[in-house]
Amino acid sequence: MMPMGILRSFAILLLAAALVAAQEEPTFRTGVNVVVVPTVVTDSDGSIIHGLQPSDFRLTDNDKLQKISVSTEYTPISLVIAIQANRTSESALERIKKIGPTLQTLVTGEQGEVAILAYDHRVQVLQEFTSDTVKLETALGQLKAGSSSAVMNDAVVTASRMLSKRPPDRRRILLLIGETRDVASAAKPKQALTDLQFSNVLVYSVNMNRFVNALSAKPEAPRPDPFPPGARASAPHSPNLPAYSSQTYGGATNSANFIPMLVEIFKATKSIFVDNPIEVYTKWTGGKEHAFVTQRDLDSAISAIGTELHSQYVITYAPSNRDEGGFHDIEVAIMNRPGLKVRARPGYWVAAQPNP
Repeated sequence: MMPMGILRSFAILLLAAALVAAQEEPTFRTGVNVVVVPTVVTDSDGSIIHGLQPSDFRLTDNDKLQKISVSTEYTPISLVIAIQANRTSESALERIKKIGPTLQTLVTGEQGEVAILAYDHRVQVLQEFTSDTVKLETALGQLKAGSSSAVMNDAVVTASRMLSKRPPDRRRILLLIGETRDVASAAKPKQALTDLQFSNVLVYSVNMNRFVNALSAKPEAPRPDPFPPGARASAPHSPNLPAYSSQTYGGATNSANFIPMLVEIFKATKSIFVDNPIEVYTKWTGGKEHAFVTQRDLDSAISAIGTELHSQYVITYAPSNRDEGGFHDIEVAIMNRPGLKVRARPGYWVAAQPNP
């Protein structure tokens, strides 16, 4: 018999080898059993087309024709509103506080429910799901400008998980009201996209104007310089003065300005910078971006979103090719109606399965 110490060492080695193998070949569950594709159909002038029948639609998944179900009946909505409430959005928050009645009548309807989040360096639930207008207006009235961060990705993840717990017979909508950038989230776009996909969440946005916010924001109190005057190394042939040092070593203001393709976000092994996450989330789910500066802009945008939500065709299907790994391209077409335009989610992602 082997000594007990050798057996214990051998067991530890086997466990370590198993952990290494698990890291090299992770197992993913696809999580894609039924795909939901909210679809908007418009004419060449952008007017929404009503009255189409299920037989008018054709959907392919990776060029494979799918058996689909098309609902034209109104389905109750569960809506999460995630609002940027940081230092730069203070002036915009005064307008957002007035949108309660508009949301209730145009976006959610009589059977709808709304939850409200606010985010700066944290995500706060101001109101759980409710259809009570008074509670919604009270929650909106609690909006206050916070820190300089704006953890949009974290807010999307929180909203997706809240919506995932709503009954499956409800439509799940996320409305983002904020600037088109994320500042200091722990979550990355890949995680947020995955949660949106698994929860079948449709994302719309009403974007704050970053330039207007910056102009109207109260200036931050200057932080004390940790270095005494003259302590910083200066550039060659330049005077070593405190003012010159602060100009030379000012904060980093340059950043990469590109939006990678959805496929690249899922394939990336490292974090990649996304300048406009809102564009990624709306396009990924089939939603749409709006923008506002004035109260009228904001009310009009919410009204337009409400009109669209009540005019969508909701297509669902169980993919016949769900075992195919990678990005699944979705194409929705209208049969025998040339000139009509279709907006729907472009696809979904399935993690490749490990070799047996």
